[in-house]
Amino acid sequence: MKILLVAATYQEIEPFIKKYAPKFNTDELIEIDNHQIKIMITGVGMVSTAYALGKILALETFDLALNVGIAGSFYRNIKLGQLVEVREDILSELGAEDDEEFISLEELEMGNVEFRASEKIILREGFRKVTAITVNTVHGNEDSIVQIRERVNPTIETMEGAAFFYACEEAQVEALQIRSISNYVEKRNRENWNLGLAVKNLNDWLINSLKYI
Repeated sequence: MKILLVAATYQEIEPFIKKYAPKFNTDELIEIDNHQIKIMITGVGMVSTAYALGKILALETFDLALNVGIAGSFYRNIKLGQLVEVREDILSELGAEDDEEFISLEELEMGNVEFRASEKIILREGFRKVTAITVNTVHGNEDSIVQIRERVNPTIETMEGAAFFYACEEAQVEALQIRSISNYVEKRNRENWNLGLAVKNLNDWLINSLKYI
């Protein structure tokens, strides 16, 4: 397979890059067993992600695009460092306010806000399957956390996932998204985060299992 490996930041997949592409550049194709892998670092956020993917998917074809990175969990029954597979991702902020009510873009009949992962490519690990929201501002306020849980009830949140799925859907490329939980969604407290464990577990999986996709 020819795989496009997509991450928002270098740091999220640094161990994988150091192992397989120590002289990393964006044009490099890495050979891992029977796969050819191109790494793309998009930058943080849905705008950067959509732009970067739009550029490359207009010029190259891939059998699979795989988005990986860290994420925050709304649920504490998911452990810090646990890997999850995002099956549905929602642009939860895209819409309009009507006083206290939020109206999604779909309810306004102006477009889609929900995007899904590939049904054709199945990972052997059987990670917990979750619903994500993609946001410009990560939640750190108790009231807004309650509101989004009541309206959407997401499992995790990121700043890129739905934009990734959207770009792949438009380009007709099979897409999967794996996230490693670095923190819980709560009033911002970095002392409770475990970025190191999340990055380690994500990269251990990439190094040991990407070749088996």
